[in-house]
Amino acid sequence: MTIYLYLSLIPEALVASHLPPEEYGAYLSLGPKKRSHGQAVFFKLSDSYARERLDAYPGIAELRDGRLRRSAYLGIHRVLESTPLEAIESLHLTTGEGQVLTLLPGEYQVDPGPRYHLYQEFCPVTPRVASTLEPREFAAAITDVSKPVSLPAVAFAELILDRLGDDPEANGVDNLPYRSIEHLRDCLRELRAKQTKSTKLVVRYLEQDVLFRTILGGFYVAAQGGAFRFFPMPSRDELETTHYAWWRSALRSTGI
Repeated sequence: MTIYLYLSLIPEALVASHLPPEEYGAYLSLGPKKRSHGQAVFFKLSDSYARERLDAYPGIAELRDGRLRRSAYLGIHRVLESTPLEAIESLHLTTGEGQVLTLLPGEYQVDPGPRYHLYQEFCPVTPRVASTLEPREFAAAITDVSKPVSLPAVAFAELILDRLGDDPEANGVDNLPYRSIEHLRDCLRELRAKQTKSTKLVVRYLEQDVLFRTILGGFYVAAQGGAFRFFPMPSRDELETTHYAWWRSALRSTGI
């Protein structure tokens, strides 16, 4: 029996399961009796890394002979920082209805615009942060050990700002689904006024489900020493055609 190894981001955990990614995502979202349990965001780790880790797990025999029904937690603390980035094979976004979208690593290219960015961190902490730094610069800054506060590793996504990405005073942003646009404007205004300040906390922690339609570009994972991986989101056209079932389900999510 194949045993897969997953790194869950919400909440952070290392999990072994005999369910492949799509089945595992549906299991997390819907539960064993099809009762909604909410969204899931998780990495699948490589089979070679899984074999290495599972060989050291005391309960591996129970996992492999099928006595495990669906999954087993192997760790719930400092999991991301102890996982080599090269072991991360794919990222899976699961809606509250059990639809799973798989993202593979891609080549990261710097977008020359916009001026401001909005990031949602997922692991190991969950603040939402406005910044003047593009994603790779943001990742480097947040994992910089020379700073008073840093993280050993971080997983995050960029969120849409539309016209606010260029001008905190911009009108016509009623389509942005964030709770307090005026507070967001104030954070961006502070970045504009203080040229030496590159980040500003917008929300202290992730309070509700993620609106996947607000993801701009994709997801990022980084670690101290410059390790960095990018998982690009499909284009809007691809979401509306190739991944239509997932996209339709994602659009039904109501809160961020």
